[in-house]
Parts: sequence; C-alpha cells; structure tokens
Amino acid sequence: LTDNLYNDLGLLVREDKILLLLEAQTTWSLNILARMLLYVAHSYHEYFERTEQNLYGSKKVKMPKPELYVIYTGKRGKKPNIISLSKEFFSSQDISIEVKARVIYESKSKDIINQYIIFCRIFSEQVKKHGMTGKAVEETIRICLNEDVLGEYLAKKKTEVVSIMMRLFDAEYYEDLYRKDIAKKAAMEAERATERATAERMIKYGEMSLEKIALCVPSLSLDELKKIAATIVQ
Repeated sequence: LTDNLYNDLGLLVREDKILLLLEAQTTWSLNILARMLLYVAHSYHEYFERTEQNLYGSKKVKMPKPELYVIYTGKRGKKPNIISLSKEFFSSQDISIEVKARVIYESKSKDIINQYIIFCRIFSEQVKKHGMTGKAVEETIRICLNEDVLGEYLAKKKTEVVSIMMRLFDAEYYEDLYRKDIAKKAAMEAERATERATAERMIKYGEMSLEKIALCVPSLSLDELKKIAATIVQ
C-alpha cells in the first residue's frame, strides 16, 4: 500500500562488501529492471550517507558490489535466466547504465528459496479454488505441511502465518479499492475535459444561451461557462 520506492529485501553482507537486492513477483514483468535501477541508486545513497563518505571529494568512495535477483513464483516457460536493461529496453545497445538480474525459478532443489516458490504456487492454486479466503490459507498450510514445504517453519509459526496472510488479503482489498478510485477519477476528468471542449465549441458558435449549454454539459456550472465565455471573448 505504498506509491513510494520500496524493495522486498535489500541487505549488505560480508562486512558491506556485497549489496544484495531481491524482488519477488508472481506476475512476469520486465519493468522490474527499471525498479531495480531505482532500488540500487536509493540503496547506495543511503549507504554513502550512513558511512559518511564524501561523493564530491577527490578520494574514491567505497562501494559494495551489487547482486540483483528476481524470485519468480509463476510458471517459467521459456523465460531467461538473466534479464538486462540494455537487452529488454534498448535492443541490446551499448548504454551508459546497465542493470542485470538473475531470475530464480522453481526447481528440484530443497533450499529455502525453492520451498518459498513452491509455497507461493500452492497458495495461488488454492486461491483459484477458494478465493482470497481463510480457507485458501488453511489449505495452503495443510498441503505444505504434508509435502514438507517450509514444514519446520509452518509447524512453529502457523498462527502467525495465517494472521499475516489475512492482513495481506485486507491490503489487496484496499489496494484494489484505491486503483478503482484512481480509475474513476481519471474517467471523470476525461469526461469533464470532453464536455468542456464541447461547451467551448457551442459558445464560439453562439447559437445557444449559456443556460441551455449548461443543460447539455452537466459537469460544468453556469459560473464556469461564464468564465469560459469570457476567456473566449478575450
């Protein structure tokens, strides 16, 4: 529920030698590269401030090496292992700024990341069956426990996981309301702009009084039509 720059997980490891950025997504979108470019710049900005390094001095600053990863929880298909800004947005041209990210898909591995991906897949399947409900969450946890997917964690933290996921449902609900509100406002603004253009043409032709024009373009008041008329006269 944020319009601001936000990264799922970013951390420094090995005594600030590596800047590790990860982004998890269920829907394939190459726009992640543009977001990661902003994440990297934002993270470095915070790092330089925290370490009190002078970017305008003659001494070369120390920068941790960046590693970028995308955890994709959907079906892989023919999607690549590596995605890059130059290839996807600039037809593989030699550009001044490059961003490359390794994409991690579901595999046969037993590591924690792959278990997370499997958990997300199972959850998506249950949401299709039961909708965004507690039943979908309960079934997801039950299946994962049976298949030993994040088994140890879910066995200990089941109540917390259910609570967090139900909050995410609420967040998605309000985010959907927000998107619909934005779309509604955009539609109203577009309609108002169309009616204003219509009113301007009617005023220029001078075949109808402002009172009658107000009946044809209900989004504009008589006072607004008078101002438009005065502007046209000027």
